[in-house]
Amino acid sequence: MAPATEGDVKAAAAKARAGFGKRTLGVIVVLIALAAGGHFGWRWWVTGRFLESTDNAFLQADKVVAAPKVGGYVAEVLVSDNQRVQAGQILARIDERDYRIALLQSQADLDKARASIDGVAAALIQQAAKIEEAKADIATATAALDFATEEERRYSSLLQKGAGTTQRSHQATSDLLQRQAALDKARASYDAAEKQTDALRSLEAAARASLQRAEINLDQAKLNLDYTTIKSPIDGVVGDRSVRKGQLVQPGSNLLTIVPMGEAIYLVANFKETQLGGMVEGQTASFTVDAYSGHVFHGRLDSFAPGTGAQFALLPPENATGNFTKIVQRVPVKIVLDGGDPMISRLRPGLSAEATVDTRARPDKGSPQSVALKADDERR
Repeated sequence: MAPATEGDVKAAAAKARAGFGKRTLGVIVVLIALAAGGHFGWRWWVTGRFLESTDNAFLQADKVVAAPKVGGYVAEVLVSDNQRVQAGQILARIDERDYRIALLQSQADLDKARASIDGVAAALIQQAAKIEEAKADIATATAALDFATEEERRYSSLLQKGAGTTQRSHQATSDLLQRQAALDKARASYDAAEKQTDALRSLEAAARASLQRAEINLDQAKLNLDYTTIKSPIDGVVGDRSVRKGQLVQPGSNLLTIVPMGEAIYLVANFKETQLGGMVEGQTASFTVDAYSGHVFHGRLDSFAPGTGAQFALLPPENATGNFTKIVQRVPVKIVLDGGDPMISRLRPGLSAEATVDTRARPDKGSPQSVALKADDERR
């Protein structure tokens, strides 16, 4: 065997150093991997396992459609597309001339009804005087009848005793009959006056009903005139504006939409039913939107929908017939935004988002979900 040369010795040394370097690098890589795995494992154990996320989430707002309560031609449009408006601000006006004429007619009908009531009231006063007059006539006729009755008795007695004449007795009887007829006539006049009073009272009730109807019609005419001015019901931004000057609109037709902005916007995240186990109202949440992916928005879990999204579909699924394939359902969860973030003003309803809920907290002690979770924790 030939002796090792100096070159062979150097090659062997280089090979040994290379092997040591590779082993050292491998150990370092393994240590880094273990450290990274431990770090992420610790983060998952402490935080990650309590976070529930979904990318099936969208921003929404309680928008309001501005619609007229009365029909007519649009005389004026006072807002433009995407304009910010305040509650009570005038959006448009409908030609009010027809409604102003209707108001004048209603006012005239009201005046007529009031005059009718005044006329019936005057007739009742006059009729009351006639009743008093009829009462006086009855009293006079009664007194005259009493006197005639006494006279007839006296002359009849005198005739029987031979002290009176037949002619005078007959005259007394005739006077008695006349006085009785006069009393009957006075009583009939009184009854007629009473019946006329009842008729006038019926007319008065009808006149008051007409007055009430005229007052209602006047109030409605005032409302209709006021309805020709269309105002914004809420603060927001004008969108979907279809109203134009000169356009004929009908009651209830969509003119434009007012969309609330800022903190009025909220997030609806559709979580899988398997993710809801640890969620309760009041837990903190965060989300990002594709439009501003570098910014994290914060909020809190506000409420759960009363059913899965499929239950509110136009055609809810019917699983009792045909073949069945189990599909994980999703439940809409409402998340309200925390104020104070200036970026909230840039959010728009309809933007898609990725939401995360931290299920570690149990802030709402009285909610059914919180009570159930507490009982489950105690059982464990």
